[in-house]
Amino acid sequence: MYRLIMAGGGHAQLSVLKALAQKSLGIDAVLITPGPYQIYSGMLPGWIAGHYSLSDCQIDLRPLAKSAGIRLIFSQLVKVNAKQHRVVLSNGMHLDYDGLSLDVGSETDLSLLEAAGERLLPIKPLANFVRRWPTILNTASQQDHYQLVVVGGGAAGVELAFAAQHAFATQRCKQATVALVASESGILPGHAKAVKHRARALLEQRGITLVQAQAVSTSGGVTLSNGRSLAADCIIAATGARPPTWLRDSDLALDEKGYVLVDAHHRSTSHPNVLAAGDVCMRSDIKLAHSGVHAVFAGPVLAHNLIAAINGHALESYRPRNKSLYLLATGPKHAIASWGAFSAQGHWVWRWKNWIDRRFMRKYGALDNEYKE
Repeated sequence: MYRLIMAGGGHAQLSVLKALAQKSLGIDAVLITPGPYQIYSGMLPGWIAGHYSLSDCQIDLRPLAKSAGIRLIFSQLVKVNAKQHRVVLSNGMHLDYDGLSLDVGSETDLSLLEAAGERLLPIKPLANFVRRWPTILNTASQQDHYQLVVVGGGAAGVELAFAAQHAFATQRCKQATVALVASESGILPGHAKAVKHRARALLEQRGITLVQAQAVSTSGGVTLSNGRSLAADCIIAATGARPPTWLRDSDLALDEKGYVLVDAHHRSTSHPNVLAAGDVCMRSDIKLAHSGVHAVFAGPVLAHNLIAAINGHALESYRPRNKSLYLLATGPKHAIASWGAFSAQGHWVWRWKNWIDRRFMRKYGALDNEYKE
């Protein structure tokens, strides 16, 4: 029997689960994921800010897998042998595959921040972040002059800084401060000047210190490339991504940074029985930014091509739009819209974002009430 192994329950893989639930393929399908829930990253800043409960942001993979006839294994990939069509899991299990779908995301690059020890909180894995954040918020509410430093000036770092500041304010944390450390080139790379201007103005308005320098952690905070230093009770790392280290020995073709190299069909350029989507891969034909937007939109293409490969049908290409819409949460129920050169901001943008995010969650949460332990 044809065995399809799906590694990771990321945004693109959700489309695969939905598609397999609608098809009767007669295959052995296995989903390998660390836990039963997929946390939707688009709603994470809203959860930090206190607008959502954790259950609002979680997709239960168990009813989706059950509906699709997929076996669930709660573990993680630690090795792929593309020559032998075999994966090795962190629990010691070895599984052979006929087809492999990778949507395991990327890792946070902590190379300059590891000296922070227990003060360091990487944004990934998300499950670890959501487990630790309530403790940090509680500590900040009981401690005078709590200092939080967010390192990383991309969309994730900016949204996290806004969300943390709002949480501190609403929880009446005594003189808790938030600093955002971006690179020398500034915040929100790839976005229009107007978007960056709006974000900088709001950071200043909300009392968030913006520093443009490289940060290296110490036992008590961070040392900056401009000669300054910042004390920190906690350092949130939203720094650049890096590919999973086990890819180096997978025999899969990789790009210069170590991501799985895929074609327009999101199929490995070296092993056609391996497909990948999301942050774990990079296109060989076009430059595609690592973004949840592309992971979501590539999902239906990934699902179609996995099934088409089994049935011997034609594959589809994922053609990203020229411009992608980004809605950046800014703490309170307020957001910035970024679409090419266009930008806007306001509470109405947050309501728009909330509507889109909740629609996405309803799409994959419709079966939640049917699941029973």
